[in-house]
Amino acid sequence: MKKVGIDSLSYYVPSLYVDIEELAKVRDIPSEKLVKGLGLKKMATPDYDEDSASIAANSLYRLIRENNIDPRKVGRVYLGTESGVDASKPTSSYVVEILEDVFAEEYGERCFKNCDIVDLTFACAGAVDALQNCCDWVRNGANRQAIVIASDIAKYELNSTGEYTQGAGSVSMLICEDPSIISFNGSWGVSTKGIGDFFKPRRMFKKSNILIEAAKLLGQEVSSNEAEVLLEKADSKFWSDSNDLIEVYKEEPIFEGQFSNESYKERVYEAIENFNEQNQRDILSDWENIIFHLPYAYHGRRMIVNKWLDWMKENENFDSIYSEIGKPESLNDKEWIKKVAKSSIYKSFVEEKISPGERASSEIGNMYTASIFMSLISSLVEAVEKDKKFENKKIGFISYGSGSKAKIFEGTVQKNWMNKIKPINLFESLNNRKKINIDVYENLHKRKVSSNINNNDGIIKLSKISNGEFDEGLRNYKKY
Repeated sequence: MKKVGIDSLSYYVPSLYVDIEELAKVRDIPSEKLVKGLGLKKMATPDYDEDSASIAANSLYRLIRENNIDPRKVGRVYLGTESGVDASKPTSSYVVEILEDVFAEEYGERCFKNCDIVDLTFACAGAVDALQNCCDWVRNGANRQAIVIASDIAKYELNSTGEYTQGAGSVSMLICEDPSIISFNGSWGVSTKGIGDFFKPRRMFKKSNILIEAAKLLGQEVSSNEAEVLLEKADSKFWSDSNDLIEVYKEEPIFEGQFSNESYKERVYEAIENFNEQNQRDILSDWENIIFHLPYAYHGRRMIVNKWLDWMKENENFDSIYSEIGKPESLNDKEWIKKVAKSSIYKSFVEEKISPGERASSEIGNMYTASIFMSLISSLVEAVEKDKKFENKKIGFISYGSGSKAKIFEGTVQKNWMNKIKPINLFESLNNRKKINIDVYENLHKRKVSSNINNNDGIIKLSKISNGEFDEGLRNYKKY
């Protein structure tokens, strides 16, 4: 079977961030809970004129520019996102349109003319679905090239339990034969179950009730009948709309944290079993690193403890655990599991296999679909820093999308990986971002900011939203 995988990759993270300790202080949360407990340090925050399309376009622009990729040779651009900017027109179409304009002089007009583009949405797993699809497409043809983009903005309600895990960013990857960085063996462990642990519903409000509530703000009382009569006579664009219900889209999800955590574990554990049915692995020894989807930096290490115990049992290493923290009355003893998570033997496992992928998440926050791929970049960048002998080493990937689905897959590091990763100055770049205070962050969150905070010369950003008869709401972008 031919080798197929990631030949090159690039990323984009907004240049603004919130300091987590400052946010904790304002929210009256012990900073130790967020910094030491969850591994959070900074939270990437989009500027006034950034959205998932512009963020995706920036990572794709960098991928093409930094790796001398000819867009005319790319057959697919598949984008995974749960922060789409339109309910019909795919975000990928905005991205391709932007890049065709940017590269028109260099590659000619419509350099993506013969490229298939699409969005894939399954919460945080959408870009993994895009990767699997593109790998299969490349593998089943000759000399094919595809690009996978993961782009998202994780936004939660202010003062909610998800607020401090917010983040944003994008990763773009070139998929082809004989890749330079990592190849995938074509096996995918899968587990699915339709649940409501996290979702963004269409919220409906009766128009007459909105009018009644608006009247109350003006100190007036309007009955239901009076509201209906007023609406019948209205000739404004908003009030005279024929729909009786107003549909509101909100970026902030409805979620149940503990339920989602348990679902993450259940799906991941089931998907690991499914993967092992295809490729029996001794994960403790066969996987050099484990790359997780990270809703927050330490999520992977907290979710995988029970499975690690299974792996230790399979390797007949339980005595080493018992010698450190003693035997439990039951292997389901929650207090004993907590001791396991704090044990030196488990911490050594985390430090060796997991923590390299956590570093970037601590500095960025949740990137939804891009989280797992930023974890890969983080792990590879640290390997370069430590001059790690990574060639031919296997890396395990653990992805999860609420709703729910997990996918487990495996990659093998290729011989030219270091040459591709060395130029990626990830942590230097993250250190050069602009810190904003909590007031500015909250105004951005509430969309009360009406101008750009950081100019970012050379960055692609939203330039305007059209309001004409036939283009109302259409988004327009340009490179500054």
